[in-house]
Amino acid sequence: MATLVIDLRDKRPIWELPDSARQAIVAALPEGWTIKFMETLADASGDGIPNVTDELLEAVADARVYMGYGIPAEVLEAGARLEWVHSGAAGVATSLGPAMMSRDVLFTNSAGIHAVPMAETVIAMIHYFARGLDVAVRSQRAGRWGAPAYWAADAPVREIGASTVGVLGYGGIGREVAVRAAALGSSVLAVRRHQRSGPPTGDPAGVHVGAGAYILERAITGSDYLVLTLPETDDTRGILTRERIFSMKPGSVLINVARGRLVDEDALLDALGPGGPLRGAGLDVFHEEPLPAGHPFYSHPGVLMTPHVSATTRGFWARQTALITENLSRFTRGERLRNLVDKRAGY
Repeated sequence: MATLVIDLRDKRPIWELPDSARQAIVAALPEGWTIKFMETLADASGDGIPNVTDELLEAVADARVYMGYGIPAEVLEAGARLEWVHSGAAGVATSLGPAMMSRDVLFTNSAGIHAVPMAETVIAMIHYFARGLDVAVRSQRAGRWGAPAYWAADAPVREIGASTVGVLGYGGIGREVAVRAAALGSSVLAVRRHQRSGPPTGDPAGVHVGAGAYILERAITGSDYLVLTLPETDDTRGILTRERIFSMKPGSVLINVARGRLVDEDALLDALGPGGPLRGAGLDVFHEEPLPAGHPFYSHPGVLMTPHVSATTRGFWARQTALITENLSRFTRGERLRNLVDKRAGY
């Protein structure tokens, strides 16, 4: 009898595996399969932090499929019969160690599951800076009627519909950002890793999609709002160098909901200072998380911070359950799985 091991309980209540998801997965299980639910709590933060226990290693010993938050090497080593592993997280960097790379095992992730709330966070950050809400908040906290700041010739406001939004990374998250920015009237310049092999399909009006060095530099230097939705790989880590940050459009805003290590944080702080090109930065991710107490980002007037929660939503499990049940059906029919990870590319 084939076994599926589900290790998707989370220590944070909003991410907790609901009974409705358990029931839907059990109902989708093919005939001749059995399912084991692990009841220990893991952590879906970042790329996922599994809780490896003796019970888990015993459960995967004869399993064909494992689903958890990240894929620890211990699970792959104990699960000699594993054919498919699935991560409830979108990031895969910590799962792509030697144990994964040496195994001919199918690996899927949850890319796209978080796209809607993350895109909404990005749009909220754009609104925050576009309409000068940072200035309003500072005035309110100081007990000051701050209207004069909005009357100045260099008032910190602009119309989103008259802006260009650059999106580095046109996967599920980047596409949802582009759809929403275009709906607000913005011109959108989206950058992919590879050129499309065929004509564009389904891109909204106002969204231009391209690949290569030219389009990358054009997005960096020409955007009013530059949004990072890239995975962290060897190719993307540190992609926003000091030189690139200082080449950004004067008065522009950097928004990062991807991974902190895509950006030179010291250069970012300098670019937010006197003489720097940036109006502000909206940051959900950082080199070190939690961000250490006393870090300059906490108190910087040009920084809007969220503590790596842009994906937080109660809608997660409806989408995750749909992905799991569809892929279970595909797996048992021998069809290609959705969200297959390219292990060599790193996403």
